[in-house]
This record gives sequence, C-alpha cells and structure tokens, in this order.
Amino acid sequence: MLPSSGLERLNAFSDGVFAVLITVLVLELRPPEIPTFAALLRLWPTWLSYSVSYLFIAIVWANHHHLLRHATGMTARLMWHNFAHLFSVSLLPLATAWMAVSELSPQPVAFYAGVFSW
Repeated sequence: MLPSSGLERLNAFSDGVFAVLITVLVLELRPPEIPTFAALLRLWPTWLSYSVSYLFIAIVWANHHHLLRHATGMTARLMWHNFAHLFSVSLLPLATAWMAVSELSPQPVAFYAGVFSW
C-alpha cells in the first residue's frame, strides 16, 4: 500500500487528464466558413459528437470521484487500473473527431462505442 497522499495525487492527476480532454475536445470545434445559421446547422454532426463526448466525460469524471471516495488507500493495482481507464478515456477526442468528420459513418461510431465500453 502506498502512502495516503498517493490517493490524493492520483485524484489530482486524473482531474488534470479530464480537464485536458475537455480542452482538446473544444479545440476541435470550428465555426462555419459562412456566417449563417444554415451553415451552422450543417455542422450538426460535429456539435452532436462534441455534446455527447462532453457529457460522457462529465459522467465518467463524477463516477471516478465517487469510486475513489471509497478507496482506503492507493495500491499499485489501483494506480495501474486508473492509468488504463484514463488511457481509454483519452481516446475520446480522436473518436469524437473521426465520428464528426465522417458524418457518423459506421466504423467511427463503432470505435467511439468501443471507447465508451472499455
């Protein structure tokens, strides 16, 4: 068992990863080239992908904190499971961007679903 401060560091590191992921997601958003609402509406796959991904990250972050609240201390096993979990969540910006540019084609949507399920 690692010192109790290790659990606090794990939480802080995880919070940082979640914050960076949300930042990377929003950086993928681009305004339409033509300043009309019709042009904005044509970007609906991008906005839908972003919205679902933001909600997903918010839910995963809340669940992560709920679960770690019950941890009595940090073990090497917990740390590596957490890294694996953060790795899967870190694929979300790639999956979101791919899904948005492909206008929700089956393969990108399947990859996106795989990121959700891991």
